Amino acid sequence: MNNNNTTDFEKLFHDDLYMYLRSADMVDERLPEAPDLEQLWPQLGQSYVADGIREYNTGYPSVALGWIMFLGMAVAKYWDVEWDTYSKVPDLYLYLRDRIDFDHMDDYILDKVLCLDAETRAKVNDVVAESASRTYSKICHLHLEEGTSNAYRAFVAALHQLYLMGIAVELKALGYHMTKM
Repeated sequence: MNNNNTTDFEKLFHDDLYMYLRSADMVDERLPEAPDLEQLWPQLGQSYVADGIREYNTGYPSVALGWIMFLGMAVAKYWDVEWDTYSKVPDLYLYLRDRIDFDHMDDYILDKVLCLDAETRAKVNDVVAESASRTYSKICHLHLEEGTSNAYRAFVAALHQLYLMGIAVELKALGYHMTKM
């Protein structure tokens, strides 16, 4: 892998997450195309990265990586139920984070946005935890020097793929199934 190529980082994280989430039956064989939600990434990612890096560097890498997946799920849910309203929110990440705080954003999304029962909540929480853990392991195995542009690119690529997988997981849970034409 050319460690200077963000596309290589994205592919590494994408392939591993896709394989895991398929095996857990959390995403369909064909991932959804959601341009409305994908185009939010630059702004959401930019807003999220400061909080994410802080958590990552203070000993909570799984939180930094997992919470962005929850954000993807929340955005997908908003898209499904009331996109006319939520598409006008200037920054959905700040909107969600500020409903409670960063540390409890996962609980807010699981309980208040996704409205999951206890069994489904536990399953989703476990899947996000495993996704974050796998991604953190992949980052560690890259052996990137901390604080470098490569390390930053890898972190942002990981966040992006986790966000997209969060969208895919929630869209499948909502009943959207992608099939080949």
